[in-house]
Amino acid sequence: MAVMTCNVQHCGMKKGHPSRRSIMMHASADGDFEADESQYLLSDTDADTRTINMTGAQRLCCLSFCIRNFFARLCDSMVNCCMRRRQLSARSVRIGYPTTEKFPPNVIRNQKFNFFTFIPLVLFEQFKLFLNLYFLVMATSQFIPELRIGYLYTYWGPLGFVILVTMIREAVDDVRRRQRDNEVNQQKYKKLTPHGGPRTVTSANIKVGDLIFVEKDQRVPADMVFLRTTETNGACFIRTDQLDGETDWKLRLTVPFIQKLDTNEELFQMDATVYAEKPQKDIHNFIGTITKHDTETEESLSVENTVWAGTVVASGRLLGLVIYTGAETRSVMNNAAPRSKVGLLDLEINNLTKLLFVAVLGLTIVMMCLKGFGGPWYRYFFRFMLLFSYIIPISLRVNLDVGKAFYSWVIQRDQEMQGTVVRSTTIPEELGRITYLLTDKTGTLTQNEMVFKILHLGTVAYGTDTFDEVSTHVKTFFCKDGSGTGNTSTPTRMRKTVVTRVGEAVKALALCHNVTPVYEEGVNLAVEESEDIQTVHSVVYQASSPDEVSLVRWTESVGLPLVHRDLTTLTLRPPTGKLLTYTVLQIFPFTSETKRMGIIVKEESTGQIVLYMKGADTVMSSMVEYNDWLEEECINLAQKGLRTLVVARKVLTPEQYTHFEQRYSAAKLSVTERTSRIAAVIESLECDLELLCLTGVEDKLQTNVKQTLELMRNAGIKIWMLTGDKLETATCIAKSSRLVSPNQGLHVMGNLLTRREAHLELNALRRKSDSALVIKGDALETCLQYYEHELMDLAVQCPAVVVCRCSPTQKAAVVRLIQRHTGKRTAAVGDGGNDVSMIQAADAGIGIVGKEGKQASLAADFSIEQFQHIARLCLVHGRNSYKRSAALSQFVMHRGLIISTIQAIFSSIFYFSSVALYQGFLMVGYATFYTNFPVFSLVLDHDVSPNIALTYPELYKDLTKGRSLSYKTFFVWVLISIYQGGVLMYGAMLLFEDELIHVVSISFTSLILTELLMVGLTVRTWHPLMIVAQFLSLGFYLLSIIFMHYFDWDFIKSKDFFWKVIVITLVSCLPLYILKFLRRKFTPPTYSKLEELNTFGSTSLSQPQP
Repeated sequence: MAVMTCNVQHCGMKKGHPSRRSIMMHASADGDFEADESQYLLSDTDADTRTINMTGAQRLCCLSFCIRNFFARLCDSMVNCCMRRRQLSARSVRIGYPTTEKFPPNVIRNQKFNFFTFIPLVLFEQFKLFLNLYFLVMATSQFIPELRIGYLYTYWGPLGFVILVTMIREAVDDVRRRQRDNEVNQQKYKKLTPHGGPRTVTSANIKVGDLIFVEKDQRVPADMVFLRTTETNGACFIRTDQLDGETDWKLRLTVPFIQKLDTNEELFQMDATVYAEKPQKDIHNFIGTITKHDTETEESLSVENTVWAGTVVASGRLLGLVIYTGAETRSVMNNAAPRSKVGLLDLEINNLTKLLFVAVLGLTIVMMCLKGFGGPWYRYFFRFMLLFSYIIPISLRVNLDVGKAFYSWVIQRDQEMQGTVVRSTTIPEELGRITYLLTDKTGTLTQNEMVFKILHLGTVAYGTDTFDEVSTHVKTFFCKDGSGTGNTSTPTRMRKTVVTRVGEAVKALALCHNVTPVYEEGVNLAVEESEDIQTVHSVVYQASSPDEVSLVRWTESVGLPLVHRDLTTLTLRPPTGKLLTYTVLQIFPFTSETKRMGIIVKEESTGQIVLYMKGADTVMSSMVEYNDWLEEECINLAQKGLRTLVVARKVLTPEQYTHFEQRYSAAKLSVTERTSRIAAVIESLECDLELLCLTGVEDKLQTNVKQTLELMRNAGIKIWMLTGDKLETATCIAKSSRLVSPNQGLHVMGNLLTRREAHLELNALRRKSDSALVIKGDALETCLQYYEHELMDLAVQCPAVVVCRCSPTQKAAVVRLIQRHTGKRTAAVGDGGNDVSMIQAADAGIGIVGKEGKQASLAADFSIEQFQHIARLCLVHGRNSYKRSAALSQFVMHRGLIISTIQAIFSSIFYFSSVALYQGFLMVGYATFYTNFPVFSLVLDHDVSPNIALTYPELYKDLTKGRSLSYKTFFVWVLISIYQGGVLMYGAMLLFEDELIHVVSISFTSLILTELLMVGLTVRTWHPLMIVAQFLSLGFYLLSIIFMHYFDWDFIKSKDFFWKVIVITLVSCLPLYILKFLRRKFTPPTYSKLEELNTFGSTSLSQPQP
């Protein structure tokens, strides 16, 4: 009953929704949108409470919904019963003991088929298309003797070839996917065993309960609880780029009492159990416990104690307990199942074939009406349908499928895009119809490399060309005062020298961070003062942010390296060579809410206590002492695309720090409002800070990213950036990459929790014109919950959209939202595992092989090496593929229409007989040897050169309108076919009225010549192979006339045959050539004008100047 009620409401509201929407649009136009949201913006629950007055049609709709729901649920129940889908559940895993419960295998699978489903699914996908289903029925009818009008091979041959080609293509694609999956599944790992120590296992053989070692820079194979590490502090960093898109390294902590064990083998002697919640999609949270039964102690486990599959260990070697495998891992649960994509061109052709079927049916009915329904009329009816079935050409699928394979081959051999791989050969035309491009940020637009660019002190700024001056000032600063403390007794308002200001700024950058240097194993570098440590021993910096690493690397380059860090101390090596040690008293980590981080350190040699802080200018500007340059310079650096940080300090007396520490400790022990109390205590210190410097860091963009994005925008493609990174980082990259142009405003939607907040933000966005939208993932969810249509209506009008803090599932949801609300074609590009869902949801998925691995590349339809290749992939190859397939498909339809027109005229003249005019091999040869080579050579045609397509990207806009294959162009070809078919048949009848016995040879020869000439009419740029194909087909036809004895040879050799066939052919083709010439003369297409302009310009430039 509940299901029926829901459906009733759905049907009742479906009709009323557009009117409600139109009322809302009129209200918004009058300015009433801001008045009161309750007037017209109702939630679903409000709408459901309305009284519904249903008409009879609505009741019928409701009944159909109920029936469909019933059968859908019945089918789901049967599938669940047959497939025995596993229900997700929590589990308790005993450390050191194998589990008896069955869990999913730990395999990565991007395949569409397996051994048993391959043939059924491929056949289903093929016969789901109306064209193939129609010919299956036609071919099957030939087994009935009364309906047979030709040889079986004339129907089953082409159909079998189409299915065979498709199955081979799908098999090759799926085998390649399997091979790529095997590369990942066969990766080797060490498994800890109770006897014999570690043994090697493959990733696919890892099971829940296994104790697995993961080495540094190795991919984590399954979701695990972090038990032990070789790092002495019991913590290690992991890279989560492929999971959430963030470049920041994440710190993970071991289970304390297990880390304290002397050896790994002691794990098998202790009695402990890990409880893990049921598998979830949420990658940022985890609920679990670990219980030690011998002491009855229990400790909680959070996400900090886990490492998820797909992440990479950045430091040390870790030992983990596997808790989730395969389909239950976070990374797989956030990925969508691979689907078979059908291109828009295929759907359009499928619709046209339905029209052709209506034409076949209509023509058959007309013939039957004229013939009469006496006798076995149903037999004649079906025979007429078979005679006219060539209106729907089966060779269309063959030509299109082989053409797609050819386009894919051309793309992979393009020397301008070396390394490009086409993994799905069914949708190359989609690249020519893209309206929305959705791109990842990290590793896609950027190289994921931070470079320190500017140090600004207010009155002076240092760039990459003047960093040597900074090195000199640092050396002078520390040589003058070995500790580098400066004259701290002097009031900060006294004017300081440039040397002092530079020295203090560099020292602040070297101390205010969370970076840890890591050296070669077994080297105690903290005490090596006799030589340049960083030169002798290679150092790797570990941090939770690449920004901080770039700062520390820069301080090293100017003479103040960080040589050691642990939980309580920091050690710097100044130019004097004497190590400076600082005790870390407090650390205030960076968060998205505070937008700053701080550290309180005490220098061991002097006892000076200093608070250092760095953060975003929006929060730091109110904390530092008055200045007149900070705001202006921050704007200048941001316009250059640099990520800015404001650095400041405050010297504390021992009494001040002691007082602060007491209040801070009390706040941390409070049970209620702990967070706010801690923040209040910290804020008491964050005032009257001494401004030291402003820094600018560049996240290096991929090669030619700015130019590529500009090309795509000029081509009419709207670009959305979807990233899991922070709002500030995403905004900065959007500006530096010119995704958002300098003269465009930004509308930022931050934390939206309520419906009213979402309503107000949408109002604010609506009032802004030409503003890019930046929205957080949480705010997106809130807006979609209440105002999905309103948000999408406004978002698609924005010149650019940036969605930050976006989960993999949200990325795929955004793609589907655009598809559903706009109906336009989408492309998604990414390079990490967190982009797989988005790539698979898009109409064309593009993966980049980058630093984040190959997971996105393996799951994509097209794999490229660099982001800049997207422009050529879409503007050149996408254009050619779409234009060629459109011309090819329409010409093949024309080929079927013209011969069916001839057959219809023949049947009507000869008393509506259901006898085929052209029988046997003539029909097979017509669609293959006699005409197919020239027709298929259209895949070599192109309207503009690659250089023109990239120089004038505006040409791409016409492709998205679908004008190359439309109902208009289709009906033009129908008229051409009717005209030419009538000329050929009636011309043969008029010129040979005394020799009707030869009408087959006359009309068929004229037909072949007409088709060859029509190919020449269609071609826009001749290729040598096209000419070869013309002569090859003509040669096949002449040889078949000579050796296969189709026609009367004496009649064929006569002069009358030759000149009359030529006359018929000229009458059928010459008017069309004249029309094409006149059209190009008076209304030439845009691309021809550009080609002429380019040729003229090149000629003018090559001529010598007087």
